[in-house]
Amino acid sequence: MLKFNENNEVIDQEVYKAILVGLQRDREEDISYSMEELKGLAEAANAEVLGMMTQNLDKPNTATLIGKGKVEELAEMVRNMEADTVIFNDELTGMQLRNLEDALDVRVIDRTILILDIFADRASSREGKLQVELAQLKYRMPRLIGFGKSLSRLGGGIGTRGPGEKKLETDRRHIEKRMLDIKAELDQIKNTRSVQRARREKNEVPVVALVGYTNSGKSALMNRILSKTEKNEEDRKIVFEKNMLFATLDVAQRSVVLDSNHQFILIDTVGFVSKLPHSLVNAFKATLEEVTYADLLVHVVDSSYENHDFHINVTDKVLEEIGAGGKDRILAFNKIDLVDPETVVPRPGTENMFISAKEDIQIDELLDLVRSKIFSDEVSCHMMIPYTRGDITSYLCDKAEVARMEYTGEGTYLELTLKNADYQKYKEFETDEII
Repeated sequence: MLKFNENNEVIDQEVYKAILVGLQRDREEDISYSMEELKGLAEAANAEVLGMMTQNLDKPNTATLIGKGKVEELAEMVRNMEADTVIFNDELTGMQLRNLEDALDVRVIDRTILILDIFADRASSREGKLQVELAQLKYRMPRLIGFGKSLSRLGGGIGTRGPGEKKLETDRRHIEKRMLDIKAELDQIKNTRSVQRARREKNEVPVVALVGYTNSGKSALMNRILSKTEKNEEDRKIVFEKNMLFATLDVAQRSVVLDSNHQFILIDTVGFVSKLPHSLVNAFKATLEEVTYADLLVHVVDSSYENHDFHINVTDKVLEEIGAGGKDRILAFNKIDLVDPETVVPRPGTENMFISAKEDIQIDELLDLVRSKIFSDEVSCHMMIPYTRGDITSYLCDKAEVARMEYTGEGTYLELTLKNADYQKYKEFETDEII
């Protein structure tokens, strides 16, 4: 089990020795990438991957997922390599878990349990911990029988964190009650967020959300943007970033001030991954709801990864699932310093930027594009405000971007950029005269 200090740094590690198992149902499907990603997830949970095993099987075995011969081969592999954990790339039923543990005599978990386990370790906020616990309970309740032996014999390790340790002594009714309690508490947090959102909307502060695959560099991009827009370094509230899967889980919100009259809220969201557990998507919907209310999405892509199109498609699928598929977005190909830009093919139908958060490449241009999109309803004009309407002059100086102001015999002359709503309200004072 990993232990972290207040800076999210690992201070204690217990390494588990794991063997990964994958099932290829479609002969034309290549699961090599999925298996490599499973390896990355296992390593993120502090497991040492000793080996991998895959099987081509048109129809999964209902008792053990893989065939009987493969189970025997896997058992021998476990003994020879002295593994203590076997991780399957596909979801296992309670019966399959129990049968596999009987045959292998080691801890058996699947991809979903592994992801939930990583989330349980990394969640730091109260909301994040509740969301993960809810997802764990939803997933594990129908598999109590399968989990029982693992928890009683091994007591801990990958796939047993959080509420899982209580499964043997907690019956279904108590679990359901706990789930209701968690949902009630999450509803309270959701209501608080709704109040905050309403306040932002009242103040007309636009929201920009960073979305994308895990480890694509969203947190690094947020920190780079903050470094460019916050003058006082001591007041800068950076977010945790690290080159690892699911380095950050809790949604971070920061105010980005472009100038005295232009600011927006920047949101860093949890990263996505292929085969993201449906229970986890549902649990995090309250948090991901912020994405659905955003005025603009910046979809961050790791351009250094050879199959980054796959990452884009997975992210698009999750965005569709949470109701944010039609949002205006910018596709930001990050880590462009690690690849030949000519090899990165832009996607038609959307704005494409080629950036590096680490090396500060094209970040200013990205901010200019963000600004042009979220403040697209602005109008630049000249106005002459009578001295008798000083209230309008004060309002425009406060709410608009005033490039020039002159006091004339007719009134206060302003060269300014203002929101279209304000322009429509005060366009009677517009003048063609340039002073």
